[in-house]
Amino acid sequence: GFSKQMVEILTKHGVAFSSFDIFSDEEVRQGLKTFSNWPTYPQLYVSGELIGGLDIIKVTLQFSHLSGLCFLSFFRLKSLINKAPVMLFMKGNKQMAKCGFSKQILEIMNNTGVDYETFDILEDEEVRQGLKSFSNWPTYPQLYVKGELVGGLDIVKELKESGELLPVLKGEN
Repeated sequence: GFSKQMVEILTKHGVAFSSFDIFSDEEVRQGLKTFSNWPTYPQLYVSGELIGGLDIIKVTLQFSHLSGLCFLSFFRLKSLINKAPVMLFMKGNKQMAKCGFSKQILEIMNNTGVDYETFDILEDEEVRQGLKSFSNWPTYPQLYVKGELVGGLDIVKELKESGELLPVLKGEN
């Protein structure tokens, strides 16, 4: 029943997907539970990352409708935000900022010594527009730590001035 519901949801939203019958291979069936640290089926993976089971998909679907994002865009954004523990969405990349705000945040980030990844929003309009709805934050850059929005340049500057930036970037706050 749960697998059938998952297939119906994916089909209804036009998501191209493939599936594996876990009853066809007991080793895969048991191994995937351990691998994913998820004890039940179905399990939905997007770009090799576990999104969750049917309950998670249903809640996500409700949120994606509320935020105005399509179902697939929501999962793509979640995957990008969680690509690294510290993720910066900006105009440009680590090597070259393409606007003054992005340049300023790069200088701050580079002085922390914390490893981070960047995503150039100028290269992908779907991400550029979708992330604004997803985060309810209308401007760039946007900094995420462990999948949670920290904020933009002004917030990062305030955290730096108060001495809170490093603990936030390390996920201690």
